[in-house]
Amino acid sequence: MKNRLEQIREKAISQITGCDTAEKLNEVRVAILGKKGELTDLLKSMKDVAPEERPKVGQMVNEARAEIEKVLEEHKSKMEKALREAKMRSEVIDVTLPAKKAELGHRHPNTIALEEVERIFVGMGYEVVEGSEVEKDYYNFEALNIPADHPAKDEQDTFYIASANGTGEILLRTQTSGVQIHEMEKGRLPIRMIAPGRVFRSDEVDATHSPCFHQIEGLVVDRHITFADLKGTLAEFAKALFGEETKVKFRPHHFPFTEPSAEVDVSCFKCGGKGCRFCKGSGWIEILGCGMVHPHVLEMSGIDPEEYTGFAFGIGLERIALLKYEIDDLRLMYENDIRFLRQF
Repeated sequence: MKNRLEQIREKAISQITGCDTAEKLNEVRVAILGKKGELTDLLKSMKDVAPEERPKVGQMVNEARAEIEKVLEEHKSKMEKALREAKMRSEVIDVTLPAKKAELGHRHPNTIALEEVERIFVGMGYEVVEGSEVEKDYYNFEALNIPADHPAKDEQDTFYIASANGTGEILLRTQTSGVQIHEMEKGRLPIRMIAPGRVFRSDEVDATHSPCFHQIEGLVVDRHITFADLKGTLAEFAKALFGEETKVKFRPHHFPFTEPSAEVDVSCFKCGGKGCRFCKGSGWIEILGCGMVHPHVLEMSGIDPEEYTGFAFGIGLERIALLKYEIDDLRLMYENDIRFLRQF
């Protein structure tokens, strides 16, 4: 019995120390210490041992089991430590290497141009006011002195959504002038505001047109406002946007909601007005339309035209961005080509 016990102990220790995986180690444990293991079989033969020898043999078996279990646990810990060290070596991170650069986006050229325009007018004491892109026909046309049969409606063909019973038709706004009407109806005078926003017209897409674009419209209403105030304001705006040497030129025009009305040109900021490809040899570039607020528009908004006067102007945001960055095709602004956008 003693010899067999020693053989089992030596065999178990030899097999345990020779294991190189957890699976093999578990197989040895089961073969030696399991319910059908060799050491368990030896205990079953205790009935053949003389009664007076059984305590001594039992002690020897327990000591052998304890030693085998100790060697088993030590080798298991040793294997786990070796595996952990190998894994750490294979997964080591070199903290001295540069990290992956996170690519951050930046402002769109339209946004850059808008923020610059807003900064200029806020510096003049104007308020930035926004309104809904879905508007009633009244605020988009009628309140701006454009009745139902006015030909100006053809020039601003838009997208109608529905007809609200008794409240007029609902449409996607063609201009942000409706925001100005809403502000005038509040009756809080004087008014100095700009209204930037997205507008919609039924235009074909080409290099200079889009069914969706952006406008910035301005309005001033106060006592004793004259055309001279309008000219001075736009002259300062042009200098701040295009450079101190910029000059402005006013050409008579017609808008239903202003009287008198004018188109505004600025001297070419590329050639200084001498004539170049950029200004098509004329030395001037058209940038916006403007005029004194029509008295009838003031009346419809609840303002007495005998006491108050005002001026208004409208700028195409995309046009400002195209001019400043010398972009020759409007479609580039909306194609989301990263090669184009990275230039800004």
